[in-house]
Amino acid sequence: MVKIRLTRLGDKKSPFYRIIVADSRTARDGKAIEFLGTYDPLKEPAVIVVDAEKTKQWIASGAQATDTAKAVLIKAGVIPEGKKPPAKTKAVKKGKKE
Repeated sequence: MVKIRLTRLGDKKSPFYRIIVADSRTARDGKAIEFLGTYDPLKEPAVIVVDAEKTKQWIASGAQATDTAKAVLIKAGVIPEGKKPPAKTKAVKKGKKE
């Protein structure tokens, strides 16, 4: 399956991301099929540069965006806000009642 996801660049504690299209089985920083844009979370406000045409073409052809990539693409206005990715829930341990 083909995914739209982020790959991390930058030094320790100063992340910079590329928005890429890659096979879901490749490593996070592995080989990309196509480069779609960049995301710099350290700037105020965060800087997002995306090729909207390429991104929409990949989504139309069946590429699935990861939760984080989808949130970034919604911020950039490439994807309509529709459904946001579900919030991750923490597992709750059930212990003995006292």
